[in-house]
Amino acid sequence: MTRSQPTPPTAVLVAIDIAKLRNEVLIELPDARRRRRMTVTNTRAEHDRLVAELQALERPVTVGLEPTGHYHRPLAWRLVQAGFDVRLISSVALARTREALHNGWDKNDPKDAQVILHMLRIGAAKPYHDPLEHGINDIQELSMTHEVVSKAKTEALHRIQTHYLPLYFPEIDRFRNNTRSDWFFALLERFPVPSSITAFSKEAFVAAAWDLAGRKVAKARLLGDIYDTAQSSIALPIPPEAPAITMFRLVILPALRRGAGARWKNPSLSEP
Repeated sequence: MTRSQPTPPTAVLVAIDIAKLRNEVLIELPDARRRRRMTVTNTRAEHDRLVAELQALERPVTVGLEPTGHYHRPLAWRLVQAGFDVRLISSVALARTREALHNGWDKNDPKDAQVILHMLRIGAAKPYHDPLEHGINDIQELSMTHEVVSKAKTEALHRIQTHYLPLYFPEIDRFRNNTRSDWFFALLERFPVPSSITAFSKEAFVAAAWDLAGRKVAKARLLGDIYDTAQSSIALPIPPEAPAITMFRLVILPALRRGAGARWKNPSLSEP
């Protein structure tokens, strides 16, 4: 069971409703009857102003905020660096608490700040562990980038399989062994339609595609089979220089791993 994180009774409570351009801030002192409202835009000067206002209170400060995309990260980092206790409010818990307190789903930024303040008061928040502060920002970005690139490659592969290959080269799909067949996508990028293959003689095509096919057993036979397949293809008669084929090539690029397509390989990552 998750351990409770009680809010110190003597702490100044600060609720921040995060947004892209500006944040609604609600400050509650333990011995004050009225709360103070502030609007803080996402600029360095405004962040510094908020930190200065909180430091001037000369009391322990507990800040609660709802993670909104990644817009909360710069302000949360600034508050952590200033030494404040920063806590996160679950978006789901915030929505359910808002419905319970206000008997409806309607929301706005000042209302959300009030709900965040209530959840801070009852301890319904968890400590914020800033990735930069804890030295895991690079690992987090590596993981997220891997996910983004993997999804992009999968989407590109599905688009190629279900749209472009049926139109421009249906028969070549049988030569793709798995989703990591980089040579296959490099070959497609160089020879996207059957006519771009049959424009060569069989020997000339094998020589032109030799390096693209990578390290394979019976490479000559494989490329010869591709050439024979192109000669009897049912693909639409689209010339290689057509705008549609240019679009096809653009879609192929995300499916290529580093090193598969020498034309777009990053020179800074090349082996010495």
